[in-house]
Amino acid sequence: MRLKRKRLKRKRLKPKRLKPRKRRLKPRKRRLKPRKRRLKPRKNLMGRLHRRLSRRLTGKSSFGTTSQKTYLRPNKDLPHMDAYINVLRLWQRNNPNHFRSERICFLDHLFSRMWRDKYGEFKSSEPDHNGLGRRLPDGSWDLYAGIVPTFCASNKTWGVDIDEIYAPVNFQNDHWIAIWISIPKRHIVVWDIIVKHISKAELDEIMESFLTMVPYLLVECASTDEERIKYSLEPFTYERPTVGVPQCIAGDCGVYALKYMECHALGYTPFPAAFCEKNVKQIREKMAHDIFHETPGFEGIEDKSSYYNDLDTYG
Repeated sequence: MRLKRKRLKRKRLKPKRLKPRKRRLKPRKRRLKPRKRRLKPRKNLMGRLHRRLSRRLTGKSSFGTTSQKTYLRPNKDLPHMDAYINVLRLWQRNNPNHFRSERICFLDHLFSRMWRDKYGEFKSSEPDHNGLGRRLPDGSWDLYAGIVPTFCASNKTWGVDIDEIYAPVNFQNDHWIAIWISIPKRHIVVWDIIVKHISKAELDEIMESFLTMVPYLLVECASTDEERIKYSLEPFTYERPTVGVPQCIAGDCGVYALKYMECHALGYTPFPAAFCEKNVKQIREKMAHDIFHETPGFEGIEDKSSYYNDLDTYG
């Protein structure tokens, strides 16, 4: 017999009625009208341009707070060092009466860098029986004859028309010094903003190439035997004076190196009292001003005699 299974009735669950949620109305955001950008008038445009150029000069920027001051490496400042050297060259060519002598010349950083880099080849080359025939750096004859730079060639020969040479020298890519070479005195003066930065042994190594190769160049490139007899292959001497040489903090070495050469060439011996740390900002701006106004194509100034004012104007 088959048992009948009882069918269980399943209870139908009634769906729960969900209460309608109350909608919260978000406040509408106000649409702000875009503000019109007010253009500020370009006041003191020349001043801002001078400050921008001054920051590109060597050393630290003299603008802003101490934390905002930036230090520029000398390798990035080489064009600006050479730019001011070219300004001095143009001043000497156009107004030689402003300088204490017409028998001076200014060299850029390529002279010192090339001579220091190639000094090893000069020492390793064997001389002849007269002590000559060594290998000089490329372009030495052009410097000796005053052919370079081409835009401001003096065509003056060292020892014949030139008695004194000014040049900047870079040390380990973080410090600048200036040298003054006196051919008649066979002596070199080194001006350094921070004497303790370069030790005596390091300075001897830096100056060895100039002390040896400058007298050798005078003998090697002499056109007559009389001129060769006038000079000798004996090395020059040098000194680094500290008395009467303005000193300053690190970062202004490039500015001071250029001003050492400029002041001495203009006849400010000893250096003027206005050449000090207090006036570094004004000196830096003045140098940027001179670089800007001496660039080719500038015709906005008729009378440029005011550019040769002495450092007393900074006081």
